[in-house]
Amino acid sequence: MNNDNQRSPRRTNRFWAKVAGIGLVAGLIGGGVAFSVGNAVQHHEEVASTRVPSGSNKSGGTQVNKNKADLNGKATKAYDSVQGAVVSVINKQKVQQGNGTLGIFGLYSNGGNSSNSSNSGKLQTASEGSGVIYKKDGKTAYIVTNNHVVKGSNALQVILSNGKKVDADLVGTDAATDLAVLKINAANVTTVAQFGNSNSIAAGQDVLAIGSPMGSEYANTVTKGIVSAKNRTLKAGTDGTLTSVIQTDAAINSRNSGGPLINMAGQVIGINSMKLSSDNEGSSIEGMGFAIPSNEVVSIINQLIKNGKIERPALGIGMVDLSNVTTDQQQSVLKLPSSVSKGVVIMQVADGSAAANAGLKQYDVITQLGNTKVTNTNTLKAALYKYKVGDSAKITYYRNGKQQTSTVHLTKVASDNNSQSTQQDDGQ
Repeated sequence: MNNDNQRSPRRTNRFWAKVAGIGLVAGLIGGGVAFSVGNAVQHHEEVASTRVPSGSNKSGGTQVNKNKADLNGKATKAYDSVQGAVVSVINKQKVQQGNGTLGIFGLYSNGGNSSNSSNSGKLQTASEGSGVIYKKDGKTAYIVTNNHVVKGSNALQVILSNGKKVDADLVGTDAATDLAVLKINAANVTTVAQFGNSNSIAAGQDVLAIGSPMGSEYANTVTKGIVSAKNRTLKAGTDGTLTSVIQTDAAINSRNSGGPLINMAGQVIGINSMKLSSDNEGSSIEGMGFAIPSNEVVSIINQLIKNGKIERPALGIGMVDLSNVTTDQQQSVLKLPSSVSKGVVIMQVADGSAAANAGLKQYDVITQLGNTKVTNTNTLKAALYKYKVGDSAKITYYRNGKQQTSTVHLTKVASDNNSQSTQQDDGQ
């Protein structure tokens, strides 16, 4: 009796637990069914709302609306004022011909020896570039372009903005700044560009680059950008001389060299010279173009017009970078203090030169010229070329471990046409 009474509550609990369990399962199943039905309804509505409508397509037409953009903005006005002065420059060179017949593999029939080849007198286009007409004087018009555009030419032609092709004569070149001046008959010249002051520019200001990227087929192409930096020091010339240039992100492509970089007033503030396309590791670079500042351009132009060449002061020394001298020799031969690690070592001094007259000797180490620190031969050239023949400059150097100064009178002339073959004796 007692045992039956004790079992009864247990049986009751089990019963209600089963009931609760069945109810829970039923609820879950019911909720799942409700959830599935809801999803199906939602999916049907979404499909219905995104289904491509059927019927006629007559209402799908459109029209060209009136242009609301300003077609006479600053950039357009600036371009229009200059583009007539921008030209394509064609470098023509003589074709090399051999005495034999040119074979299918490019070898001469006389055994493949092309040493007997000679100039045929026939001219062909070797390269193209850009330029800008900056002056018209009577029947003559003058063009500035890059030295590397005209280098090695046997003849030059210019394609004007109207497409007319005319012959051009070379007035003069300067390898250090990569500039050249040409002249043409002015009969078809209608527009002349003006130079602005490149000292009065600011990083961030809008600029346009105009030229013939990829050749005359794309003549008068204009790209827009900003002045990225006012004063960068790079090897702009073909002789390794460092010079100050304007950096811009306006696209400057192959054969754009020699074209103008202009401000929004249509003034030429630089002559486009080069761009960086990759770094030392081969990584691609975009938006880094460089132009020779207009103030430098005008100075070089005027000297080329007057003399046909550029005459610069020279120290009259042979030299080598201090970095090329071993640490042992820097101490044992040059007797330099450990704090001096950059400069230029004088290897020889020409008799009667500016350096000789200033008392400079072999193995002196130049560390400064004027206010410019000298770290290598390129920085010495750049510092020296800021002076004119007849100027005087303070030069700082080390001799037997002691720092000394002297005044050098820059009376010796170095002609751009007399480039030297080695760094050891470069006419400085």
